[in-house]
Amino acid sequence: MDTIIDRTYLQRKKRIVIKIGTSIITHAETGHIDLLKLEKYVRVFTDIRNRNKEVIVVSSGAVGAGRKALGIKERPRELAVTQACSAVGQAQLMMIYQRLFAEYNQTIAQILVTKNVITNETTRANTQRTLGQLLSMGVIPILNENDAISTDEIQSDNFGDNDTLSAYVAELVGADLLILLTDINGLYTDDPRVNESAVFINCVKEINPELVKMAKGVKSDVGTGGMATKIAAAQIANMAGIDMVIANGERVYNIPDILEGIQIGTLFKA
Repeated sequence: MDTIIDRTYLQRKKRIVIKIGTSIITHAETGHIDLLKLEKYVRVFTDIRNRNKEVIVVSSGAVGAGRKALGIKERPRELAVTQACSAVGQAQLMMIYQRLFAEYNQTIAQILVTKNVITNETTRANTQRTLGQLLSMGVIPILNENDAISTDEIQSDNFGDNDTLSAYVAELVGADLLILLTDINGLYTDDPRVNESAVFINCVKEINPELVKMAKGVKSDVGTGGMATKIAAAQIANMAGIDMVIANGERVYNIPDILEGIQIGTLFKA
């Protein structure tokens, strides 16, 4: 299963989808947006775009931003409250993104999607056309689940905190690379936060039943996705011929290092 391969070929990747999890851009103590870290991410995304690469960001964090605006300290348990937080928070989150990207003269766009948008033939084609046009115009699209009106993702985690959504988006736009940023270094044989003997896996060339069984859906107070949803995302991406990397998002500059072919995170080879 595990092997180390030369990753310098990642330098040639041109169309990159990057997913930022809720736990990466929020403070663990409060669930509120980590503005310092998000500003660094915006700078990295803009710099990648300045290198004549195309960037699509799938960003979580709307519910967390809404919680702060509405004065809610803990993750909502009621569906209606979660939807309200998402509706308020999405506007807050995009306002923050807009201000930060404006510092670097980078134009962004917002697209909210649901599972039906991806699976319906007509809306899928419309979304694909819109994303293609935005990329050709040098815009960085920022996508998120439309939790304010769709409850499927909130209740059943079909998109797993945007993990599988980002894979569907990567397949939709014909991306070269998908990067999932999480709060651990990559895939391990077990959860390294509870098992000190867990072994890090550098590269996966085939997703087999043993690997799927190994993944555990670890929850947190701010996110909904675990390693199981990331494995599911890898399956979607790899079947579409897209390489995927799971890496630690606590270090923002892991992204440019990955694009330089440095051995960071777990590479799922298409």
